Amino acid sequence: MKVLTHKRTDKLDSEFISQLALNNMIHSSRVFSKDHRNFRSYVRLRLTLVQKRTDLKNEAHSILSSEMFNLKDVLTDIFGKNGRLILSGILSGKTVDEIIKSLSPKFQKKNSQIRDILDREISQNTAIRLNICLKLIGHLDAEIKTLEEEILNYAYENHKREMEILMSVPGIGEISAAILIAEIENFKDFSSGDKLASWLGIVPNVYQSADKFYNGRITKRGSKVARWILTQIAQAASRKKNSKMKEFFNRKKKSIGHSKSIIALARKITTIIWHLIINDEMYEDDTGYKKEAIQKRRISENVIISIDERIKIISGIFAIVEKKDNENT
Repeated sequence: MKVLTHKRTDKLDSEFISQLALNNMIHSSRVFSKDHRNFRSYVRLRLTLVQKRTDLKNEAHSILSSEMFNLKDVLTDIFGKNGRLILSGILSGKTVDEIIKSLSPKFQKKNSQIRDILDREISQNTAIRLNICLKLIGHLDAEIKTLEEEILNYAYENHKREMEILMSVPGIGEISAAILIAEIENFKDFSSGDKLASWLGIVPNVYQSADKFYNGRITKRGSKVARWILTQIAQAASRKKNSKMKEFFNRKKKSIGHSKSIIALARKITTIIWHLIINDEMYEDDTGYKKEAIQKRRISENVIISIDERIKIISGIFAIVEKKDNENT
């Protein structure tokens, strides 16, 4: 429309847009239903909480490093089961022997390494800060789990077939499949996989000068949540042994590098999932790769919040705000 208009005023623009609409020259926007918008709001809130949890975990790493508690040298994830046993043991004042005894047999073999790390005192200041971080991480874990139950409930109830197809693709699990459905919804709205990739902003900008074409960075026009999850999926798919995805990634990596190859693989996955869902097919890999069965989570029934409970929640929020205002005054 910008190309066809001349004098730019609100009145002229509204008249011109009305003429185009009357002649069916404007494509309708993709407006999701209210239920699907609520579903998508769960997905986006979960992403926000995951980012907050990551910030707290990084802060905990920093606190431990300042006291020379380099647990990451022994544990791949200090917030896993054994990592949390060690951290809770430190904060509760347990002895080194008691902490080691509570660990799984696999980690008890690293007795000497763990003993070297834990054989030092932790300051009160560090213990308080670390305890606060761990409590907040635990609280966020519980809230994220609640959101994931709501997300998977809706996804399996309304998009069960799409979930099965998406989870057959390397690198896609339950949550990532639900996020893609939340951000894209109806794949049939797009005439091709390339159109879907363009809508998600995962295609490069193209510049033309005379008869020469130049490719720039990706457009980033669509949902940043969808681009983020596609990048995570591509990262996981690039590590799958004996798969076409890894072969494609390794081939691209030689010429354009690691980062650009991940984006190229994400675009390829986008076109693949569009084709699979449109044709109602499961992903098959003729290179010998077979995806392990995903253990589906046990989904609980949705908890319906009554009107009285909603009023209590809202009144509680107002009470907190009023209390803060009084403290400030």
